[in-house]
Amino acid sequence: MKRKPADLVFTVFTWLSAALTFAALCFLVVYILVNGIPYLKPSLFEWEYNSINVSLMPALLTTVITVVLSLIIAVPLGVFTAIYLTEYAGRGNKLVALVRVTAETLSGIPSIVYGLFGLLFFVTWLKWGFSLLAGTLTLSIMILPLIMRTTEESLKSVPDAFREGAYGLGAGRLRTVFRVVLPSAAPGILAGVILAIGRIVGETAALIYTSGTVAQVPGNLFASGRTLAVHMFALSREGIYTGQAYATSVVLLVMVVVINALSAALARRIGKG
Repeated sequence: MKRKPADLVFTVFTWLSAALTFAALCFLVVYILVNGIPYLKPSLFEWEYNSINVSLMPALLTTVITVVLSLIIAVPLGVFTAIYLTEYAGRGNKLVALVRVTAETLSGIPSIVYGLFGLLFFVTWLKWGFSLLAGTLTLSIMILPLIMRTTEESLKSVPDAFREGAYGLGAGRLRTVFRVVLPSAAPGILAGVILAIGRIVGETAALIYTSGTVAQVPGNLFASGRTLAVHMFALSREGIYTGQAYATSVVLLVMVVVINALSAALARRIGKG
């Protein structure tokens, strides 16, 4: 079959776009590694932060705590909302349409707007101050639309034959959803969670206005702390510890790669199961 000139043009543009994207990614990774690895010293991983070692360990622990707390809040809300919209709400329901439009709108809001909202509502109006709780709730609101939409699309991708087969065997809707539909949609849901983790780990604007920039592990939910991204921003802004900022970016890069690798392995295991 003879190929049309337009097909050849689109093929060339596709390969060119893929090559440019891969080249940009490789350049970014190599640039970070070259500038950051020389500054990866044991003093950078000490438990206490001070002006001599500018340790990133408190920020690393705060990042892990922030990710876990944000997912504990956002994932159940997002998943159960998506289950209701997909499995229980009737077609043509005006509430469903309103929720979807709202979620899509929230997904496009810049993170600094979420930060200002968290500052005005959690920090100022509720008088929580710059705290881990204020930052966590702000991030939970930020990633909720992402988790909800990816979960909804994953549930829609499950063939109706799975549901009909379960109903035919006498299973109720609730059992069908949790025993048949959710396991089948688990890889897609997990992909949404991975994207949410990436957004939490890389967030700075929303956390500067809510969690603050204190370089210590928060002792409780109402204490201030900084994540790795905020730590890196603070070091680069000061202009004295630029090398340590690059080293922090290396640790952040490794952290994201490890999370993605573990999540991909878990998704494959769930898919085989």
